[in-house]
Amino acid sequence: MITNDSFPPPIQTGAEPADIHQASSIQATVPAVNAAGNAWTEVARAFIAWIGSVVLLVLVPLLAVIPYFIYRAATSEVPTAQALAQDKIFLLISILAVIPAHALTLLGIWLIITKWGRAPFWKTLKFSWPPNVLPWRGFAISFGIAVMLLGFGGLITSLLGGQKTDLDVLIESSFAARLATAFLALATAPLVEEVIYRGMLYPAIQRLLGMGWAIVVVSVMFAGVHVLQYKNNIGVIVVITILSITLTLIRAWTDRLLPSVVIHTIFNGLQSLYLVLQPFIEKPEKVKPTPALIQLFHTIQHFF
Repeated sequence: MITNDSFPPPIQTGAEPADIHQASSIQATVPAVNAAGNAWTEVARAFIAWIGSVVLLVLVPLLAVIPYFIYRAATSEVPTAQALAQDKIFLLISILAVIPAHALTLLGIWLIITKWGRAPFWKTLKFSWPPNVLPWRGFAISFGIAVMLLGFGGLITSLLGGQKTDLDVLIESSFAARLATAFLALATAPLVEEVIYRGMLYPAIQRLLGMGWAIVVVSVMFAGVHVLQYKNNIGVIVVITILSITLTLIRAWTDRLLPSVVIHTIFNGLQSLYLVLQPFIEKPEKVKPTPALIQLFHTIQHFF
């Protein structure tokens, strides 16, 4: 005879319908919490890279000119700020020192992005053309945008005018300084700046705050750093701001970094070509020390 006692008791799962619903809610919440935590981590890493790049741009040139300052002080007398502002070798060293500063910045960025070589660098940065865009077409469009930006920028600077900037003083100090500046503007500055601002900061902030705020924050940060270089020329500041907004919008629209890098490189490259040819076109003017340079020299003197 078969009775209820003939069957084994039902297996107790320990989870009633209410418990199952609660567990599902917890599982849904955990990925959201992890996503927010990862977003904050990415923002922190991006800001560390940005701060490090700024520090290196200040520290490396300062360390590079100190030996020459010691040499001048030992062979003749301690040079004044005005004398160093006219010293072509001193100014050239300060420009060339940006090359190792950029190299160290890229190394630091590589370590952060790849997690010490454990992750792909270029793929993580999305350093490619958008899907279904042929390279030649992408380059042609980028070239056209860069030329339009440069033409528009020339119109703005001619209308607004402005005084010579600290960078102008460095460039006009010697032809060697002009060549060094042109090289930096073409070979290292676009890549380093785009990797930091549009490659690291933008996707991190976009993930945390959304596309709109990411575009605003990154554009303001990029333009703000350059204001220190061009603070006495409102026309150049406006052009840099327009360039920053355009590059960030393109990064957001394409979801790729390469277009911004190419546009920035072409924009700087055309200006670099003009820098090299400028002495043969215009009459050079005598270099005058600027407050920013004088402050740099006073800083160096504090070491002695």
